[in-house]
Amino acid sequence: MSGINYSEKIPNNVHLDSDRTLQRALEHWQPHFLQWWHEMGPTDFESADVYLRTAISVDAQGWAHYGAVHMPEYRWGIFLADPVPERKIGFGDAMGQPVWQQVPGEYRSTLRRLIVTQGDTEPASVEQQRMLGHACPSLYDLRNLFQVNVEEGRHLWAMVYLLHAYFGRDGREEAEELLARHSGDADKPRILTTFNEPMRDWLSFFCFTYFTDRDGKYQLKSFAESAFDPLSRTCRFMLTEEAHHMFVGETGISRVVKRTLEVMKELGTDDPARIRAHGAIDLPTLQRYLNYWCSSSLDLFGSEISSNSAQNFASGMKGRPDETQYEDHVLRDKTLKLVMPDGEQEVPVLNALNEVMRESYLKDCEIGLKRWNRQIERAGHALRLSLPSSRFRRSIGPWAGLPVDPQGRLIEKSLYEKNLGSWIPSAADQAFIQSLMRKVIEPGKMAAWIAPPERGINSLPVEYEYVKLH
Repeated sequence: MSGINYSEKIPNNVHLDSDRTLQRALEHWQPHFLQWWHEMGPTDFESADVYLRTAISVDAQGWAHYGAVHMPEYRWGIFLADPVPERKIGFGDAMGQPVWQQVPGEYRSTLRRLIVTQGDTEPASVEQQRMLGHACPSLYDLRNLFQVNVEEGRHLWAMVYLLHAYFGRDGREEAEELLARHSGDADKPRILTTFNEPMRDWLSFFCFTYFTDRDGKYQLKSFAESAFDPLSRTCRFMLTEEAHHMFVGETGISRVVKRTLEVMKELGTDDPARIRAHGAIDLPTLQRYLNYWCSSSLDLFGSEISSNSAQNFASGMKGRPDETQYEDHVLRDKTLKLVMPDGEQEVPVLNALNEVMRESYLKDCEIGLKRWNRQIERAGHALRLSLPSSRFRRSIGPWAGLPVDPQGRLIEKSLYEKNLGSWIPSAADQAFIQSLMRKVIEPGKMAAWIAPPERGINSLPVEYEYVKLH
């Protein structure tokens, strides 16, 4: 395998060396990015040696190069998946025409907004997670947190490259703004609400990487279908990295469930109070965290009925994830029945694409639920974890602000307000979870609330010193 070329200031496969103007623009942006990382990235860990995976090329051999790195020296770069020869637009009104290598003038502002919104989520999650290192349940988990963080940083680079390369001065200004907004900032918050949520504990982190990064996967998959070929190729490569983030979430929750079941067996009870007293997370509390982060992530798909999503599809800018699995790629005559607060409504599929995507997403979320429930079933317990209805706790679309229970039923507002604390984490739940967050940094040791992983990283043992702290 080839090594990392440290003489290259910005590792890339987009021939930056032959475009001096673009190279200079990105080299001007790079110190601003590094300053942002210093101020807003994982706090107090800049001198740690972290066993990280670094992309050095897009082929199977090169995209996963492992080694110890100081995070500020990570080889952030710009990588696009290889072009598909003679690729054609796969959906919408221009289906069958050649894909675009430049941005069509009439779609310029919309495409820029789509890229900026996607780009904004990447640094936002790093900012949300910046304090978590101080409460890591193990060095294995600390390393995984940092791997997620550096890859979100690289995904920001991917979007900034597109802004610089294809959107001129407007793009350069937007790239600066991506570093000026901050998660949870009262004056300049991140664009999407979920990315302003505070993240104070690892249970939230595992739920975030399970649910919110899965939304990211669906957004990237829909952009991977785009007629704008550089965006498509960028997102196809980003998807190889996004899979690891969801793995961290799914296995993290699985290990929480495993540890809880061990404690339940040890104590011979499923009494939440006794399980908590033993330093484990009871399953009803886990359910409330799943309800919270799943419902928060559902809003990221947008309103059930959207003229913007119809326009983005018809023009070829943004397709459905895995567009080839559908029969009709134009959707001019198709309709879909949607359940609205005032009854069923038939709407054009073009206008309901957000909902089509949200339903696919929820089906994907069920996969992990089935695995966790199998663990619980095998241990002989009746409780089953579940996903909340897509109508629960919505803040966008026709169900926004309505008193809907996790099963999707409209109920009295007073009943909703009375019960909400039993459906999502209460202040007492959050305080309890916070009380478990004690840093464990002895190689191979785990916090008492989580089971060890089944295997280590890149064939190394679980007890390997994945992060060397100085």
